Amino acid sequence: MLHAGDLRSQRRFVESDETLRGLKQSEPSLYRVGLPAQILTGRSRNAPMPAQGGQSMEKLSGRISSKEAIGNSGDLATSGQPNPESRIPATLGRRGLLRAGLTSSLSLLTGLAIGGRTSVASQKDQESERKAPLHRVIDAHCHPRWIGYDGARMIENMDAAGIERAWLLSWELPESEMDPGYYSTTDPTGLGITFRDVIDVAERYPGRFIPGTTVDPHDPHAHQKLKAAAEIFRARVFGEFKRRMRYDDPDAIRLFQNCGELGMPVIFHLDPTFPRHGVPSNWQWWYGGGIEVMEAPLRLCPHTQFLGHAPGFWREISSDADQEPLAYPTGKPIVGRGRLLDYLDKYPNLNCDLSADSGHTALSRDLNFTRKFLIDYQDRVFFGRDMFSNQLYDLLVSLNLPSSVLAKILAGNALRLVPV
Repeated sequence: MLHAGDLRSQRRFVESDETLRGLKQSEPSLYRVGLPAQILTGRSRNAPMPAQGGQSMEKLSGRISSKEAIGNSGDLATSGQPNPESRIPATLGRRGLLRAGLTSSLSLLTGLAIGGRTSVASQKDQESERKAPLHRVIDAHCHPRWIGYDGARMIENMDAAGIERAWLLSWELPESEMDPGYYSTTDPTGLGITFRDVIDVAERYPGRFIPGTTVDPHDPHAHQKLKAAAEIFRARVFGEFKRRMRYDDPDAIRLFQNCGELGMPVIFHLDPTFPRHGVPSNWQWWYGGGIEVMEAPLRLCPHTQFLGHAPGFWREISSDADQEPLAYPTGKPIVGRGRLLDYLDKYPNLNCDLSADSGHTALSRDLNFTRKFLIDYQDRVFFGRDMFSNQLYDLLVSLNLPSSVLAKILAGNALRLVPV
């Protein structure tokens, strides 16, 4: 689940779809012959977007809008995966195509897709002897009806990004625990993200989603409800678990143990209070607590696989986390060896969910550190988005990781925990 402070920038993805839909209505002939969205809009996937809502270009540069994500369908190499090296000329606008006439459009199509599969991106890669990674992609962190995306838009976005399947997670909690910042980005007919929404989207698009659910640890019938979700609706993931309670609560630990017995990995969200290990300075929307609350569950539930997520988890990649006043220490170097690495070494059932700005921010702080971290813990890190941009994929590809490592991160580890 994205931190509430990130939601404003994510709303751009919803609003920008309208531009592409307008072009589709005004120039349907170009869509019938299959021109990609980058050509129609005159924009490259990698072209920077103008700042919106007072945000700086630096803040926006790591994201793509859903309009651009749809455009990525023109950048799929023969593997069906997005090619981060593609550069569609940004000067070829829609009007220029119309002036050039249908003949030149068809000529351009020949260069774009020989046999309907080879793209300009892959041709350029062949010319420069660079190849796009040929790997499956499983998104291990996705939510239904989130940031304005219903099932159809989710599938459109996944197809454009080359994502084969996604773990579709609920987020259920009492109203008193819900940060009001989420009301504008979740389904207004319910509270949080309900398992009913997960079921509805998963059943509409069989084969594309792996259902995930949560139950209240304090519910005396929690274990029966979780078993029913697994048996009736084939829920295979417990998540996203995001509650205003310490996760070393005895009821929570008992539920985590039950997840291990059902073979369900647990995705947990951590948001600590500030100052760390002190009296909170004001009212804060904390969830779970700091990473130290996970030590008892990890030790007592060795057969349960846990995936850590969100600021309270990823800020612990640096040893100065206790002194750091920000949830997202953007651009700050990683100091020493954080508790996260110590926990990974001590508890083999702890894994890392790379999704959202929390994961991306941590990985972006020191790219040399990040490359070594991903190689060292290649069996313990999982690709996920928690949004609808390609910023994490692009970062991973830019690190020039060994092909076997990238394959594990993008899909292999997820398939090992939840085979399909």
